[in-house]
Amino acid sequence: TMTQVHHQAQLPFARERVFAYVNDYRSVPDWMFGLNKFDPLTEQTSGVGSTFDASMKLGPKTLHTKIKCTEWVENEQITLESIDGFSVSMSWSFADADAGTELSVVFDYQLPGGLAGRALGAVIEPAISGVIKHTEAELLKGVTGSDAA
Repeated sequence: TMTQVHHQAQLPFARERVFAYVNDYRSVPDWMFGLNKFDPLTEQTSGVGSTFDASMKLGPKTLHTKIKCTEWVENEQITLESIDGFSVSMSWSFADADAGTELSVVFDYQLPGGLAGRALGAVIEPAISGVIKHTEAELLKGVTGSDAA
């Protein structure tokens, strides 16, 4: 079964600036909690078809996945879905807000069945909300310090 986590954040920056920062694969390990590897597997490093090798440490577990961008609309939407390894999909939506940008994140993941899946779920589920809160704080710091105009 898929588990889905939603989160919305308000960032006091122009949408183009927030999008540019989130869209830069080199910045991803800086703001995505637990992510210790996000390496391009394709020459293309952004947009539909770009593919990455990712590892994320959650609690005692390190999850490996190959992830591909399946949806990309400049300044509006980035969707990444796993094509191999840990089953995950992440969708980031960017909208204008009164004081900057509203960022919506939907994180779907699928655990393996049986005892292994239940054990993994016990570790991952509480970690995911921490991941998202940490990610929001790091995004705020990263976008603040980014060179994007």
